[in-house]
Amino acid sequence: MDIETANALTTFTTRYCDAWHEKQGTWPQSADLYGVPSPCIISTLDDSVLWQPKPFTGEQNVNAVERAMDLVVQPAVHAFYTTQLAGDMAARFADISLTLLQTWSEDDLQRVQENLIGHLVTQKRLKLSPTLFIATLDSELDIISVCNLSGDVVKETLGTRKRDVLAPSLADFLSQLEPLL
Repeated sequence: MDIETANALTTFTTRYCDAWHEKQGTWPQSADLYGVPSPCIISTLDDSVLWQPKPFTGEQNVNAVERAMDLVVQPAVHAFYTTQLAGDMAARFADISLTLLQTWSEDDLQRVQENLIGHLVTQKRLKLSPTLFIATLDSELDIISVCNLSGDVVKETLGTRKRDVLAPSLADFLSQLEPLL
């Protein structure tokens, strides 16, 4: 387990939850996760759920991705997806607004790994170096990923070689995020 990444993620999540408490007086709320089971749910409203992060208690790895693609995944990515269960969180990195993806339940980890495998298969087919996504952007063509070769966090345009390095590590990237509500 990459402790530095795990600590940076939980620290950001605490800042995110604190910002919700300060602004809304509640735990974070999500309409997108309404009706999707998770141990994170603390209350269900008419069309949304209130959630709080929970420690991930399952096997802390994305080994299914490694087995399917016959590659070794950056330790930071294992930590990112298996440190905690939480809802996706809106954030800002410098001038980039993003949605930080999270594992919502232990069952959700299977879906996450299937999506990561699909992403890597497409990259392999296009002869692109492997990346593993961690956040979405408003543009459906761009995502935030971890370069599996270097560990850099990059903003990449899907299906192209266009990648801009944002941070030298996932822990560094997470520590620079600001919550967006």
